[in-house]
Amino acid sequence: MKKKKEYTDEHARAGEYQELPAIETWENQYPGYEITVTFPEFTSVCPRTGLPDHGTLTLTYTPDKLCLELKSLKMYLLEYRNLGIFQENIVNRFLADVVKACRPVRASVTGEFSPRGGLYSKITANWSRKHGKR
Repeated sequence: MKKKKEYTDEHARAGEYQELPAIETWENQYPGYEITVTFPEFTSVCPRTGLPDHGTLTLTYTPDKLCLELKSLKMYLLEYRNLGIFQENIVNRFLADVVKACRPVRASVTGEFSPRGGLYSKITANWSRKHGKR
């Protein structure tokens, strides 16, 4: 007997196109440095079970002409609190939104999520202008 697929394509795409607050920027004054921002109280929702996911998101980027404004970044991240989205999609969507907002030289997002069912997840996505998309 074939087991019924529990996760659907709809689950896989959940949260990918949800409108989120804009990440504001400000003009960078100095070249050649790196910024790391850590959000240790990240929360989202599993799109299948509706249960909360908790973790730490870490963004590291090298700004070019623009830097991310931190209050708007926090408001952006808080919007995930009630959003049904898989952890892998969180990391990749956050990276894509950062790249869209400030066009950095390079950027990396790592999500370290609290264990669920005894499994710990650490997901990293990278982008660099030199290599284009991830």
